[in-house]
Amino acid sequence: MSAISEEEDTFIEVAADEADAGTRMDALLALKAGPMSRSRYKVLIKTGNVSIGGRTIVEPNYRVNAGDQVIVRLPPPEPAIPRGEDIPLNIVFEDDDLIVVDKPAGLVVHPAAGNWTGTLVNALIAHCGDTLSGIGGVRRPGIVHRLDKDTSGLLVVAKNDLAHQGLTAQFADHGRTGDLRRSYSALVWGTPDPMAGTIDAPLNRSSHNRLRQAVVGSGGKEAITHYRVEKIFHDDQGAPAASLVTCRLETGRTHQIRVHMGHIGHPLVGDKEYGAGFKTKANRLPEQLREVVERFPRQALHARLLQFRHPISEELLRFESSPPDDLTVLIQRFTKNSQRS
Repeated sequence: MSAISEEEDTFIEVAADEADAGTRMDALLALKAGPMSRSRYKVLIKTGNVSIGGRTIVEPNYRVNAGDQVIVRLPPPEPAIPRGEDIPLNIVFEDDDLIVVDKPAGLVVHPAAGNWTGTLVNALIAHCGDTLSGIGGVRRPGIVHRLDKDTSGLLVVAKNDLAHQGLTAQFADHGRTGDLRRSYSALVWGTPDPMAGTIDAPLNRSSHNRLRQAVVGSGGKEAITHYRVEKIFHDDQGAPAASLVTCRLETGRTHQIRVHMGHIGHPLVGDKEYGAGFKTKANRLPEQLREVVERFPRQALHARLLQFRHPISEELLRFESSPPDDLTVLIQRFTKNSQRS
């Protein structure tokens, strides 16, 4: 018997020998596949999680043959339904259909592996009760789009299914034909050339690290980011050290801005996942600024603008958020150092 993991599922392989010939499938698995009960294996068989040679076996009383290689798929355990938690929310707008929040850095949007509690969803459940849209499922009620844990800024959540459907349609269109607009403030190393442009580079999971995204030549998902340099910060020698950039999403892939800016050679300051190779840039900064940069605990990215059409009233809603204190201080330190150069 052997076991392998693929994504979140685990697959167990059991070989039936001559002594097992004629044994019921559920009895064989209870004997050879592991510590679960026979009744649990019956459920797995009936729900299509057991196969032989690619053929699904759905009868627990199926009699195995000598030489059968039985594959058992063990789905990941279903997490408990999230509970409301008293977590402060910075609510920018709220009505009967939706709620717009300004998410702080460090707050995970919805429960997932490693973060089953303490998420934005837990806070929303406590605030909204059972009024959140159920379309996203028990772990993602009302969630229409996401921000990375360490990205701060604006996010809209649906409070009923009709609002969820309307918002989802707008986010799927990415503002190409509608009114959706999403802009981010990013502090990046160096200065992009040209100063404004479009990054059209498909993304997919990295072949080296499945938890990371990467630009791929083929087989990736369309990913388009428009950027514009707003301000350049120079080092003591007058060379560009960093830039404040506005990024506008035309698609919404995981880690899109972080990967795209790194792809063109200008990763986000503080990005340990996609900018670790650029730590040497910090070493060229004056000591006081270098210490501030090294202490900055996250990628310097803030979702500052969110515009969409209200899915029920059809009113055009536009919200803007100033960078939080940590990012503001970082930008001020770069500004002060640039003025001295």
